[in-house]
Amino acid sequence: MGHLTLSVVVVALLAFLFDFLNGMHDAANSIATVVSTRVLSPGQAVVWAGFFNFVAAFVFKVHVADTIGKGLVDPRVIDTAVVAGALIGASLWDWITIVFGIPVSSSHALIGGMIGAGFAKAGAGCLQYETLKTTVLFIFLSPLIGLVFGFGLMVAVYWAFRRRSPSQVDRFFRVGQLFSAGLYSLSHGANDGQKTMGVIAVLLYSNGLLGPTFYVPSWVIIACCAVMGLGTMLGGWKIVRTMGSKVTKLKPVGGFCAETGAGLSILICSAFGIPVSTTHTITGAIVGVGTTRRLSAVRWGVAGRIVWAWVLTIPCAALTSALVYKILALAF
Repeated sequence: MGHLTLSVVVVALLAFLFDFLNGMHDAANSIATVVSTRVLSPGQAVVWAGFFNFVAAFVFKVHVADTIGKGLVDPRVIDTAVVAGALIGASLWDWITIVFGIPVSSSHALIGGMIGAGFAKAGAGCLQYETLKTTVLFIFLSPLIGLVFGFGLMVAVYWAFRRRSPSQVDRFFRVGQLFSAGLYSLSHGANDGQKTMGVIAVLLYSNGLLGPTFYVPSWVIIACCAVMGLGTMLGGWKIVRTMGSKVTKLKPVGGFCAETGAGLSILICSAFGIPVSTTHTITGAIVGVGTTRRLSAVRWGVAGRIVWAWVLTIPCAALTSALVYKILALAF
C-alpha cells in the first residue's frame, strides 16, 4: 500500500474544486427551465437541484466513474501530475466559460484535460481509443437524443392535452415540472457527479492507496455528490439566463418535456457507463421543444455559438492541461 502524501491531498482538493465548479456551472442545466417558467424562484430551484444531485450518490452504480478512471487513459500512466494537470486545465476552461456565460460541457473539459495531460506524459499510445471513440461520438449524439426526446414528448403532450384549456395545461405542468426538474438533477448527479469520483479514485489507485484493484470508495462517492450539490446551490446565473430564455422561450409544459426528455436520455447513457454531456443533452431537448412551435422559435444564432463552444472544449482543455502538466511535472 502507498502512503498519503501532501501532493495527493492537494490534488484531491483540486478535484473537489472542479466538482464544485461543475455543480456551479451545470446548475443552469438543472434549474434554467424551472426558473424561466417561474415555477420556482432561483433560490428554491437551486436547493431542489442540489438535493437531487446529492441523492444520486445513493441511487446509481458508478459505471461512469469507472469509465473516467480507467477508460480514457491507461491507469498505469496516470500519476499525481497527470491528474493535477487535467483538473487545472479543465477548471480554467470551466471558469472562462462561466465568466462569459457559455453553457459548455464540464464533462468534456475534464475528458479533454485527461487526454491532454496523459498525452503530454506518455504520447498517443496511452489513450484508450475505443472508449474515446464512444465519448466523442456522443458529443454529437447526446444533443440529438435530447432533441428527439424533447420534441417527441412535446408532441405527445400536445395530443394528450388537446382538449384541455391553456390554463388547465399550465396548472398541471407547473406541478409536473417539480418532478421533471428533480429527475433531471438526479440524472446530472448520476453522470456528471461520477466524473470527479473517477478522477479521485484513479489518483488514489495510482498512488497505491486502493490496493491492486481499481474501485471507487464509498466516501469518494458521497463526498463528490455533496460537493457538487453545494456548487449547484450557489448556481451560475449568467448561464441560467442563457439556457432559460435566450435559446427559446419556455412555458411549464415545455420545461417539463425538456427536463424529462434530457433526464431520461442521461440516465440511459449512465446505465451503460457513457460519460455524456448533460449540457449538450438539455440544450438539445430545449431546442426540440422549441421546434414544435416553429423553427423560428429557436434563436439559432445563440444555439450556433453554443455548438462552437462545444466543439472547442475538448481541444482547448486538452491543450491547457498538457501545458499545465509540463509545468507540474517539474514539481512532482
